[in-house]
Amino acid sequence: MKLLNHLEEWIITLLMGSATTIIFLSVVHRYLAGVSIPGLQDWLLGLNFSWAQELCIIMFVWMAKFGAAYGVRTGIHVGVDVLINRLNDSNRSRFIVFGLLAGALFTGIVATLGAHFVWENGAHYAFLQMTGAEFGDVPEGPTTPDLEWPTWMVYSAIPLGSSLMCFRFLQVTLGFLRTGELPHHDHGHVDGLDGEEHVPDSADAYVMSDNLHMHDLKHPQVGDVKGDRK
Repeated sequence: MKLLNHLEEWIITLLMGSATTIIFLSVVHRYLAGVSIPGLQDWLLGLNFSWAQELCIIMFVWMAKFGAAYGVRTGIHVGVDVLINRLNDSNRSRFIVFGLLAGALFTGIVATLGAHFVWENGAHYAFLQMTGAEFGDVPEGPTTPDLEWPTWMVYSAIPLGSSLMCFRFLQVTLGFLRTGELPHHDHGHVDGLDGEEHVPDSADAYVMSDNLHMHDLKHPQVGDVKGDRK
């Protein structure tokens, strides 16, 4: 799991950093190309950045799909669970498991339909071309307007990201059934800004009374005493 976790984070980081860099360079190029600087302006006008917008859109789509899976694993997604948080432990557990399995079912369906769409949109043709088989009446599939990439490669973000998200839902469900604990994300925590501040041992980062997260069974809610909600 550590390798998969790191790979997921590396992909998101690479896509985010690359897209930000490309957008920055594209804006600088557009601005400087309009400034009358002999030599420099001619050189900049000769550079073609028409592909930058399309590439950044593609990268942000991939980042969103894999970022959604990362959000499930880390508990960063926000949900309004006012009623569920007021239930006793037994009923709350059932609703939490139901919600997680519903998420797994939905993302699994999206991944399956997405894979079928990608296969029919040119991936089948690419597979036959790679293996040297006869194409028959299999369509080649369209390409993107600027980069002229096969669209099935772009749309592969749907089955890949949704499959990973489905796996994360099942992973969180299994962890909850074993420990009664859900992943939580402290929105106020920023890596690298801790300094020398000492966090008391009694501090419970899982206690959140904002009704925006599902309270698990391991960490009591604010004002509750663990074990008194039967």
